[in-house]
Amino acid sequence: MIKNDPFANATQQVNDACDILGIKDKGLREYLATPNKVLRVKIPVTMDDGKIRIFTGFRSQHNNDRGPYKGGIRYFNPEGGVEYMEREVMALSSWMTWKCAIVDIPLGGGKGGIFVNPKTEKISDTELERITRGFAYKISEIIGPAKDIPAPDVYTTGKEMTQIMDTFSKLNGNQYSPGVITGKPISMGGSLARNVATGLGAAYCVREAAKTLKISLKGAKVVLQGFGNASTFAGEYLEKMGAKIIGVSDSKGSISIPKSAKVSKILEYKQKHGSVVGFPGSKKISTEELLTTKCDVLVPGALENQIDAKIAKHLKCKIIAEAANGPTLPEADPIIYEKKILVIPDILANSGGVCISYLEWVQNNMGYYWTFDEVANKMEKNITKGFKDAYEMSKKHKVDMRKATMALAVDRVVEAFNQKGIWP
Repeated sequence: MIKNDPFANATQQVNDACDILGIKDKGLREYLATPNKVLRVKIPVTMDDGKIRIFTGFRSQHNNDRGPYKGGIRYFNPEGGVEYMEREVMALSSWMTWKCAIVDIPLGGGKGGIFVNPKTEKISDTELERITRGFAYKISEIIGPAKDIPAPDVYTTGKEMTQIMDTFSKLNGNQYSPGVITGKPISMGGSLARNVATGLGAAYCVREAAKTLKISLKGAKVVLQGFGNASTFAGEYLEKMGAKIIGVSDSKGSISIPKSAKVSKILEYKQKHGSVVGFPGSKKISTEELLTTKCDVLVPGALENQIDAKIAKHLKCKIIAEAANGPTLPEADPIIYEKKILVIPDILANSGGVCISYLEWVQNNMGYYWTFDEVANKMEKNITKGFKDAYEMSKKHKVDMRKATMALAVDRVVEAFNQKGIWP
């Protein structure tokens, strides 16, 4: 029995959505929850010392009723070991299905990974390339521009994506295939706006939430937990909409900035000093104090499981935009809903990445590339429609936004399933 089984959690979310939608068919529920295919492969690699090491890799293909599978490849070694990682990849592939459906892009859910941590293990660049190409070879039969389109994830970059693309292309008669994978460097067929996608998407969601609650973003106070890619770009774009940043954190600590500060200045200080702690005009505070700071918008963009029931009771914000994955524990959701705080759940708030991945894939397939503004505008339409549709669902069924987004996604996949039926 796997402790805190992520796939069991993902299955429960599907069943909760089915309850909201009145779907009672147990077979349909099982169909919606279970991946279509889970491939587990061994990857033998000759290491630099001449010894052979066996790595374990996975690719879970959850659902393709709305389009080809889509989802990242992570290089990681979770505490639960290989067996836990398999369940984690299955859960993540499920969440990708729903994420794509929420923003209404014609893709399904997939996820992959190799049980290795290049950050903590002494693995050379040449060894990492052999691992990457070995994995690409093993999954080459089930991926492709019209089958399954992977992308970067934890500890993988555009470089690994390019190596996978190159391996796939050479295995298919040297047929140039940029559409087999996304998250590539611009020089290799990547898309503009990719680097800002998650933060920009979160900012679009906040803008729509503010409109819904009739809150002006001009002068609105924002707290950013985490100061990585997602949070910094979310902060920068919210600044452009008139908001002010009054609190931030990184792995070294949290600070409040009573008189506010520009993200660019905070970032400049962090790059020079290694942390946001000590920023001029700031006061060091605890994580709990940061999360419960009185503000208009709270952006948890760091780690998962940050907002528990205790913190939820003391929240003093109006909007929570979950730029990180899973920052709120299930025990906190009913408390937050009762406080009438509008939560933009992670599955919607950080969906900018998959939107840009889809647009990269479209550009690859047609061999024509858009400008930054064209890509950003196309993403904006999908994100804002996703928010509006989810909010309408929450009002219709009188449930919180987390349950509403899942119900919306499941409903869209069921609609596609009903059109296709079962064959063979």
